[in-house]
Amino acid sequence: MTGRKKWMGIHAALMMITTILLAATVSMADGDAVVPAGKSELDKWFNNNVKPFKEQKSLDAALVTAEEGAKVVKVMQDGGDYKKIMEAIDSIPAGNTKRVIVYIGGGTYNEKITIPKNKPFVTLVGDSKNIPNLTYSGDAAKYGTVNSATLAVESDYFTAANLNIINSSPKPDGKREGAQAVALRVSGTKAALYNCKMYGFQDTICDDKGYHFFKDCYVEGTVDFIFGSGKSLYLSTHLHVLGDTGMTVITAQARDSKEDTGYSFVHCNITGTAKGTFLGRAWRASPQVVYAYTAMGEVVSPEGWTDNRHPEYDNSVNFGEYKCIGPGSSMSKRVKFTKELSEADAKPYISLSFIEGSKWLLPPPNPKV
Repeated sequence: MTGRKKWMGIHAALMMITTILLAATVSMADGDAVVPAGKSELDKWFNNNVKPFKEQKSLDAALVTAEEGAKVVKVMQDGGDYKKIMEAIDSIPAGNTKRVIVYIGGGTYNEKITIPKNKPFVTLVGDSKNIPNLTYSGDAAKYGTVNSATLAVESDYFTAANLNIINSSPKPDGKREGAQAVALRVSGTKAALYNCKMYGFQDTICDDKGYHFFKDCYVEGTVDFIFGSGKSLYLSTHLHVLGDTGMTVITAQARDSKEDTGYSFVHCNITGTAKGTFLGRAWRASPQVVYAYTAMGEVVSPEGWTDNRHPEYDNSVNFGEYKCIGPGSSMSKRVKFTKELSEADAKPYISLSFIEGSKWLLPPPNPKV
């Protein structure tokens, strides 16, 4: 009888362990695996949770079909299939259902690039050993802010890697009207950018709408240099604030009420030449922005955030911080509407489920050219 009880106890324990392991597997498959606290573990975590499309089971059906039929076209200034990026984009048929990888050779491409809404599944990937520069000098005075972007992505399932994206318009001086100048606008959903650098001053990235993922990127600007209504996860991304005579602000997230949008910055790094930079401002009534495990330099204001002179927004903003480090991360002088998040509070913002990543997120492209 004693032996039987012992066996039943072992059996129950094994069943419990199996249940836990299965639950963990399902959780990871659903994109719920939480980003590790240690930055050194980040790449391993990413590789375990973002597999090639053939190894994933929960991807959108249209994405699987697109990846199975991927093709590569080359843009190179000394040859290739095309010499200009827009020529390659124009060659993609409207209603495209297959992944088209546009490989871009080294050099500077002075073009205003738009990927229209009816051309999904486009990838722009630069030569990793000679990263190309995509540059244009559009500004709000000529195009309007949103349409001033050097690279505008209006389609879904976009991917980019190894690109420098630059708006070369001059720095706003506080006198010139329409000086806002966007380097990158992403208006389609389910877009991922890897090892890309975005350069501008005011409004560098229009993170407009949809699910977006940035990893190992660099973003440079002065005020509102990440703005819009996207729901985006920035992972291991460098935010560099340039000095300015006026106020410097990293984010102007545009949530008005309780819609499902917001920005999460995880294991990022904030540096700069500015002073008293705000992590975000209340451009609208209910912006949602969280920084977790982020290294904040002295460039960050002790107050952290601003309600943009709208005290009526203090109860509706969702500005949160979780286990950040560095001289700019001290909570002692933060404004009263800052939320110091608990582990439970932070969890939704530090996993791929924040952007429903299990349905669409793939590793960086590495085409054979």
